[in-house]
Amino acid sequence: MKIACVGGGPAGLYFSILMKGVDPSHDVTVHERDPAGSTYGWGVTYSEALLRNLHATDPESARAVLDSSVRWDRWDHFRGDESRSEHYGEEGYGIGRHRLLDILAGRARGLGVRVEHEREVAGEDELADADLVVACDGVNSGLRERHAAHFGTDVAVGGNKYLWLGATRAFDAFVFSFQETAHGWIWCYGYPYAPDRSTCVVECAPRTWKGLGFDRADEGDTLARLEKIFADLLDGHSLLAQGDGHGGARWLNFRTVTNTTWSRDNLVLMGDAAHTTHFSIGAGTGLALTDAALLAAALLEGLPLPAALARYERQARVLVRSAQRAARRSARWYEDLPRYADLPMPQLVRLLSLRGSGLLPHVPPRLFYLAHRAGANAVGRVASRLARRAGSR
Repeated sequence: MKIACVGGGPAGLYFSILMKGVDPSHDVTVHERDPAGSTYGWGVTYSEALLRNLHATDPESARAVLDSSVRWDRWDHFRGDESRSEHYGEEGYGIGRHRLLDILAGRARGLGVRVEHEREVAGEDELADADLVVACDGVNSGLRERHAAHFGTDVAVGGNKYLWLGATRAFDAFVFSFQETAHGWIWCYGYPYAPDRSTCVVECAPRTWKGLGFDRADEGDTLARLEKIFADLLDGHSLLAQGDGHGGARWLNFRTVTNTTWSRDNLVLMGDAAHTTHFSIGAGTGLALTDAALLAAALLEGLPLPAALARYERQARVLVRSAQRAARRSARWYEDLPRYADLPMPQLVRLLSLRGSGLLPHVPPRLFYLAHRAGANAVGRVASRLARRAGSR
């Protein structure tokens, strides 16, 4: 096949690696509009499960990713002067987005994939000689927008404001910091991705954002105010805004993208062009790489192209549907933070971990916590009895 991937993010690069790695006769080109070395974002996070899948599909790139990653096994929560740590029996991983793309692009080139930077593709008609055009050009996909009516594209805009920043401190855990101000709550999610750097995502309600003056502040004032609010967390270190021409410290509203169909003739959507999930569940990179693996697997079955694209979409949708449901519930939990913020710290942390429940928004938080604890204790007692009984036998 002659394949053109429009977009040089993790999805397009990984898909090109899998296709070329299995069958070198494929002619694969990745077209990226930005210059080499230019990328939006600081670090990305991924799970142990994704790492196992990467090892199963392409061990060489998986080893390189792991070698360049920072890991943690603790989740720290802060609220004012209070703190609480949790261990969930698994590790989390962070890697710089720039480093991840370097690894994937290097691996792709080593397999014979052409990776062309500063090459913007406005429409698939520019790639008329391609057997397959993969639109992996992100949430603002130009190829998708050309046929938005066909794809049934819907974009739901979230209520809260958020800001994606870096920090010159490498946290030794995944951190949540909730801080109350005169204008309401503001919070930060942070995780390390390099020995001396972390990602910090700051979020708050529009009323708080405006009350704190962020609607009028320039980049310097924004960073200075946030450094003061999260001074204990940063411990004398600085926050960093994008320095790559993407507009610096930009406050955004998260946009959840869905599509009723993911393909049109020989054009197929992948990654954020097909779907997005709220950043609070950290699933975006994992879903993008999973899309790539599922699309490659469907094509390598040797099915006719329409059947292969239908299989890819059917299989990927199962995972995406579940992730988007969890993401919607997670986003709602944060939008409803005042409902939970004054709970005792153990209850706040536990309900944060249970925010994927569809029942939680409809039950008084303390009652939900008590019911969950009672249920967990009952299950624990039954498990202990069964264990003792098995041991006596």
